[in-house]
Amino acid sequence: MVTVTGVEKGSAAEKAGARAGDILLEINGHPIADVLDYRFFLAEKEVTLLLHRGEELVTLKINKGEYDDIGLDFATYLMDGKRSCRNGCVFCFIDQLPKGMREPLYFKDDDSRMSFLMGNYVTLTNLSEEETDRIARMKTSPMNISVHTTDPALRVKMMRNKNAGKIMETLRKFAAAGITLHCQIVLCRGLNDGEALDRTMRDLASLYPAMESCSVVPAGLTDHREGLYPLEPFSPEECRAVIAQVTAFADACRKKYGSRLFFVGDEMYVRGRVPLPKEGYYEGYPQIENGVGLIRSMKTEFDLAMSDLTRYDLKKKRKVTIATGKAAAGFLTALSQKIREAAPATEITVIPIENRFFGHLITVAGLLTGRDLTEQLRGRDLGDRVLLSASMLRHERDRFLDDTTPEELEKALGVPVIFTENDGYDFLDRVLY
Repeated sequence: MVTVTGVEKGSAAEKAGARAGDILLEINGHPIADVLDYRFFLAEKEVTLLLHRGEELVTLKINKGEYDDIGLDFATYLMDGKRSCRNGCVFCFIDQLPKGMREPLYFKDDDSRMSFLMGNYVTLTNLSEEETDRIARMKTSPMNISVHTTDPALRVKMMRNKNAGKIMETLRKFAAAGITLHCQIVLCRGLNDGEALDRTMRDLASLYPAMESCSVVPAGLTDHREGLYPLEPFSPEECRAVIAQVTAFADACRKKYGSRLFFVGDEMYVRGRVPLPKEGYYEGYPQIENGVGLIRSMKTEFDLAMSDLTRYDLKKKRKVTIATGKAAAGFLTALSQKIREAAPATEITVIPIENRFFGHLITVAGLLTGRDLTEQLRGRDLGDRVLLSASMLRHERDRFLDDTTPEELEKALGVPVIFTENDGYDFLDRVLY
């Protein structure tokens, strides 16, 4: 049931007579169940709403621009509840969270609507045939799909869901409908690597041009895996082997299709101590939100920003501390050295923070907590300010994963705490302002 919670003043819906409390049943004769139905059938110049109001049915006709909104508000963005995951993935990060965190962090989202609307990755295991038909009919594109493996039996084993083996059938349906697919493979040592990875890449490449990109990233392993499937991290040598395997296949795809299609996440390069590819390798960074090319992109932006330093006072004395995860410490140290060469009066210290909250194998900055930052920075000479990645904060930018607030951290450290985006220009500005 889709209930209208508000009507914007002066909107087309208000002028037509819509009211808060109305139940939206249909648009142009099509039943409305959620935001996908609503947005799809609203994209007309003339729409007729069928509403349930009290004991009667009300019909409202509205003329508007083809893609204009009409001003109705609903209780949630999706217009109904989020759909939770039905899988029991052996690598699930949420299953590895420590106890005592805020409740929303334990919710497992696997909602195809969020893939289209917000870029979330989904497994497609909880979709009925009717729902996959709706996605194909509406062409809700692009979609981000967690594939992991295309071997039906192996996917069922890894995801512990009997429906998981139908992945290629569903992907072929979406590809035939013209839906753009961005995929990811969370790689687990001894499970979906090696020959299984080769098969998955071959199967996904067969979906080109619908399949535009696929990231290969290592499973994140915390210290809270008691009772879970035994997984081990990739060694540096194994990371190098994965990079070589994916690169060879991607190079073949580039010759055949004009695109590499497959990209290894930055974390593999850092663990394997392999230099990152050049800027052009990433083909516009289609998987940057998945940690693919993030470091290279920031380095390119930083170098461009450094080409014009006239807006900064390079003689000004500054003392800045940069705290980050162990994975990015070496990279940020190299950037800091370039800044010091251009601005000798600027003193920069990069401190790698050990992730004690989640575990020593978690090395990315985005999973650091206020508690670890406080414990490992307090009592040090931090200079004028501490610089942190904004990725450490939740979407609202008001707290870390352990519920510490930026204000609490700042008070504990006794110096201003400044957050920077994963952007080379912004990073340079925050250091030299």
